[in-house]
Amino acid sequence: MAKRDYYEVLGVPRTATPEEIKTAYRRLAREYHPDLNKANPKVAEEKFKELSEAYEVLADETKRRHYDAGGFSGVETDFGPGGFNWQNFTHAGDLEDLLGSSDFLQQLFAQAAGGGLFGGFSGGGPRWIRPELRGRDVEASIRVPLSAAVTGTTTMIDVPRTQTCPDCRGTGARNGTALETCPECHGTGQVRRTSRSGFTQMISIQECPRCHGTGQRIKERCPRCRGVGRIQEVRHLEVTVPPGIDDGGVLRLSGQGEGAPPSGQPGDLFVQVVFEPDSRFHREGRHAFTEVRVPLSVALMGGEVLVPTITGEASLRVPAGTQPERQFRLRGEGFPRLRGTDRGDLIVTVHVELPEGLTSHQKDLLREALGPPGTAPARSKTGFFSRRS
Repeated sequence: MAKRDYYEVLGVPRTATPEEIKTAYRRLAREYHPDLNKANPKVAEEKFKELSEAYEVLADETKRRHYDAGGFSGVETDFGPGGFNWQNFTHAGDLEDLLGSSDFLQQLFAQAAGGGLFGGFSGGGPRWIRPELRGRDVEASIRVPLSAAVTGTTTMIDVPRTQTCPDCRGTGARNGTALETCPECHGTGQVRRTSRSGFTQMISIQECPRCHGTGQRIKERCPRCRGVGRIQEVRHLEVTVPPGIDDGGVLRLSGQGEGAPPSGQPGDLFVQVVFEPDSRFHREGRHAFTEVRVPLSVALMGGEVLVPTITGEASLRVPAGTQPERQFRLRGEGFPRLRGTDRGDLIVTVHVELPEGLTSHQKDLLREALGPPGTAPARSKTGFFSRRS
């Protein structure tokens, strides 16, 4: 089945605010909650997953911008070759608010850890199973010469980022071992809250606020990260710019974003490519446009001139009788498609240079060829300045 537009899935306009997107998701997620659709839970499960995929993209500022710019292809690499799954879902807190600490929610998180979504919940360890954390995406930009749009290039970029502390492996404890059982939750990673309203007793299960669901607390802090579990560093990365990329195009470097403690996957680095301006050219799609000045003698009698191209120079044959502002097309001297081999064209506008400081003899020759000043011979198909193919 073909994928539907994410805005259509959530029933919101493309101008929707983050709060409108969240409200729409919560309403539809409740409507298609599999526990409330016993007649056809499989359909509800697929619908619930479709809603969550759309919400994962539109609720994230970076992913939404990439989707708006490139559609599904703009975010396809965020979910891996198999497409969206619950390991990619980073908004578990919104589901907690909506569904509470239900069996369904815990089964959902179990799938993120490698189990089945509706196939039952099992396994040892803390019952509070959280989806794998993922580091934040990072954005940067690079400036490259216009020729890189044709030839491609590689360049280095310094990217500051936060990563998991290698000394404590993200635990925040010295050597990663100076830990003890959390006295608040006794190692379960969760706490139970009980409240009464009349004859009704409500029990809620929440992440332990003291150990944040890990079931352990730090006895001795890591001296390198001071118990945070992450450190700041600057990475020197090589970025490959492929031929055919547009000005403002975005490259994705998987796993080069912020780290996530302690065992989560790092985010990605998105690099925007900006071309250095070149006053000789302007670009319209795959075609490039430039201008060249030719002497009057070449325009009258024909000849060859050198024309700047994106990657160097090319020879342009100017036929005799070329009119000012005539355009010529140099095929294959424009820009390629991304991941393509064929190139657009270079459109050259010819400006004819008029001579200055003519001698009397030169003026006499021009009068003989063109007629006396103040007269303008009618143009004809066989006239001296007629355009020839």
